[in-house]
Amino acid sequence: YAPYGNWSLDEKLAIMAERGTHNFIVIAIDHGREKRIEEYTPSHQTKVGMGDGNKYARFLADTLKPYVDEHFRTKPERGNTGIGGSSMGGLISLYAGLLYPEVYSKLLIFSPSLWVAPNLLSRIPNFVAGKHMKIYLYAGEEEGPNVVENTVQLKEKLGSLFQNKSLLETYLSIHPHGKHSEHYWGQEFIKAAEWLY
Repeated sequence: YAPYGNWSLDEKLAIMAERGTHNFIVIAIDHGREKRIEEYTPSHQTKVGMGDGNKYARFLADTLKPYVDEHFRTKPERGNTGIGGSSMGGLISLYAGLLYPEVYSKLLIFSPSLWVAPNLLSRIPNFVAGKHMKIYLYAGEEEGPNVVENTVQLKEKLGSLFQNKSLLETYLSIHPHGKHSEHYWGQEFIKAAEWLY
């Protein structure tokens, strides 16, 4: 069920498989409908209240990933594991990735709803120090107020988490006509996935 469309990942993954460049297992997680905002909001005071982001991030790292590794032919090491999403999904993916850097080394963050938690980086423990991480950031110029500005600022602020700057690789992609929609996020996926992996 995708009332706002989807990223057409099946088609994108088929294109990448045809090229022979990358083989992925992508796990898509449906949100809890009326619980979506709570699930995707960090567990501290935010613009939309207190979220359940810690619980959601812990479920992904401690329950879902071990299940996937047990039942599929994965490469379970953190160097082969990433997390990503768009909008509120981009926000919670950033949060989960920074909370569990022992699980994820690659973050795909599209149009993150940073307005919800503008002080996100200062509100979570710095677990990433000493770990190599690649982070792909995307925003569209036609998404609405401050999306591009907030994403650019996020790229600049991420460096503060890494004492050794060589451990952080970031890529910032700004689409001049990009809107806040599944269509544009789907268009960006291959470029992002190939850079991350």
